[in-house]
Amino acid sequence: MMKILQGAMLLAAVAVTLTITAAAQQLPGAAPVAPAGPPAEEVQALQKILTAEIKTVQDVDSRVKAIDEFVQKYPKSTLKAYALGVAGEANQMKGDSAKALFYYEQALQADPKDYNSMLMISAETAQATGEFDLKREEKLGRAEKLAKDSLALIAVAPKPNPQVPDAQWDAVKKDDTARAHEALGMVAMSRKNYPGAAAEFQLAINSASSPPAATYVRMGGALNEAGKYDEAEAALNKVLAMPNLPKVIKDVAENEKKRSEQLKSAKK
Repeated sequence: MMKILQGAMLLAAVAVTLTITAAAQQLPGAAPVAPAGPPAEEVQALQKILTAEIKTVQDVDSRVKAIDEFVQKYPKSTLKAYALGVAGEANQMKGDSAKALFYYEQALQADPKDYNSMLMISAETAQATGEFDLKREEKLGRAEKLAKDSLALIAVAPKPNPQVPDAQWDAVKKDDTARAHEALGMVAMSRKNYPGAAAEFQLAINSASSPPAATYVRMGGALNEAGKYDEAEAALNKVLAMPNLPKVIKDVAENEKKRSEQLKSAKK
């Protein structure tokens, strides 16, 4: 499934653009200010990668290759973590979770406070860890810790650039907070702690500036597993009432609602 860059990464891209713009042009009447941030050469190289259109799997592979070359050429760049995160996102586009995790791990090594990569690793690990995985609890424990650490970092995260409007930054922080709670919900689902999962998904919905339909579907599934069928149906009905709902999400929501009805009937 194609995905877009998450909030923190998107605003990082905005910051990159603003950095190079500020370096090239001062506001009228303002005192000259020394350019801050990464060198213009690095910014331009990364912008070239980001603006290349992606339509096919080959385009995704080309982006990842270009990022590998960027990292090799600028191994000490302050944009390294962001670039590696983009490579992780690119691999998610083509459904390669293993490679996505590899690049997110590299991004986290480059910047231990990169909470976008923390959230991606947490969610991907929670979904990929099987019931009989010998390192199951070790993996889920780390996924939980990364999500909780990200919440602490998001709470105090400064704007990537002063020119980003307050309202936009607040929305990004809300959505990133929601992503952390959703990751914690996935961890709880993997542990079969269904009431805990439902509670985390509800926190994700409450935190988001605009709650995604998929979160309601996940909450519906958790509530079904917890035996709260009426609450599950209510959550799923909210999804099905959303306009322009993607077919894949609509199908999953409808199937989950049917399951809720069947489980409720069987209980009588």
